[in-house]
Amino acid sequence: MHKKILTICLFSILLFSKVIAFSQSAPIDTFGVEPSRYLLLDKGLQFRVTKSINSMYDFNFPVAERDFAVLAYQYPDHPLPDFLMALGYWWRIEVDVTNEKYDDIFIEYLDRAIEKAEVIYDEDETNKEAAFFLAAGYGFQSRLYSERKKWTKAAWGGRNALKYMELSRGEEEFNPELLLGDALFNYFSVWIPENYPLLRPVLALFPKGDKELGLQQLEQVATNAFYTRVEAQYFLFRLYASEEKKPYEALRISEYLHSKFPNNPYFHRSYARHLYTVGRWVESFDQSMEILDRIDSGQVGYEANSGRYAAFYVAEYNRRIGDMAEAKKYYLKTVSYGEESESQESGYYLHSLVQLGKMETAAGNKALAKQYFKEVKRYAKRKHPAHQEARDFIKKNKL
Repeated sequence: MHKKILTICLFSILLFSKVIAFSQSAPIDTFGVEPSRYLLLDKGLQFRVTKSINSMYDFNFPVAERDFAVLAYQYPDHPLPDFLMALGYWWRIEVDVTNEKYDDIFIEYLDRAIEKAEVIYDEDETNKEAAFFLAAGYGFQSRLYSERKKWTKAAWGGRNALKYMELSRGEEEFNPELLLGDALFNYFSVWIPENYPLLRPVLALFPKGDKELGLQQLEQVATNAFYTRVEAQYFLFRLYASEEKKPYEALRISEYLHSKFPNNPYFHRSYARHLYTVGRWVESFDQSMEILDRIDSGQVGYEANSGRYAAFYVAEYNRRIGDMAEAKKYYLKTVSYGEESESQESGYYLHSLVQLGKMETAAGNKALAKQYFKEVKRYAKRKHPAHQEARDFIKKNKL
């Protein structure tokens, strides 16, 4: 893993949460200056931004962006409106990060926010609000460029983010709303060198973290904070599902997020996934069918990537109850959605090909079965379980 990917693992993850925490914290004199110095500490603005961000989380972008446009009219020289517009496009990207449709407009809004923050910062280098926007703007750009494997641009954004990040650290302990940034820093500053040893010299430049403390802080924010609760829960269910191996905790949080934001496709498919993981297959089937229906009806944000998840869970459910015809139908849908979203290396895509190959072998269609297994070997790395299963099955059945 290249050192430049540090921008994904650290800057972009941490800086977004820190800015949201700062922008939605209580209007107190956190930084030792009068609250009126910072637009983000205005109580009325706090209420309006919270309402708009909730609309954004629920993929009601017209409502959210109408509010952001009003802010842009009222505060034309402030980076906040452009940054919030960028966040809306980031959530569109988050649903399927392989889709580059929104890249240009996302970068355009971040550039505007950065330019306005630079003007404020040049006038007053002690302005923490400007530093937050500069760090987050560059961090988000770095994250996207890293996803696109544009390492030079990613590294440049990361260096710029680092330049402004330290100015905004150190105040989080005074307010649970501001604790989220430190929580994520504590967790990932330990997680990164554990998983990517080559980055240890880079992480030596940062303060020492504490992964367990980071989880405790995330739980504290998720329980006690009001505005940053959603962000904390978003990171918690991802960490519990993948890193901490606590699937029931991941399910608990994703169920809440789906109930609160029922039109957010990312939360919806995560809920279906965690239901499947813990063996609540009937409920996962029901949620997955709803996802597929929403895709068919063209609901905003529901697309092929979510379809790949949902179709796989439906296929697995039917295979478990012995309805092989329906299972085959939805494995084929999984493959189709995987190809549409260019996710041929994903586990669901590969496992669906393996199951289709087994089904065709049982039906006596060895030529078609061999083609499915050939596709598995084409897209899966040799050490991938699907590649091994395909090799073993071909050898056993002499395909």
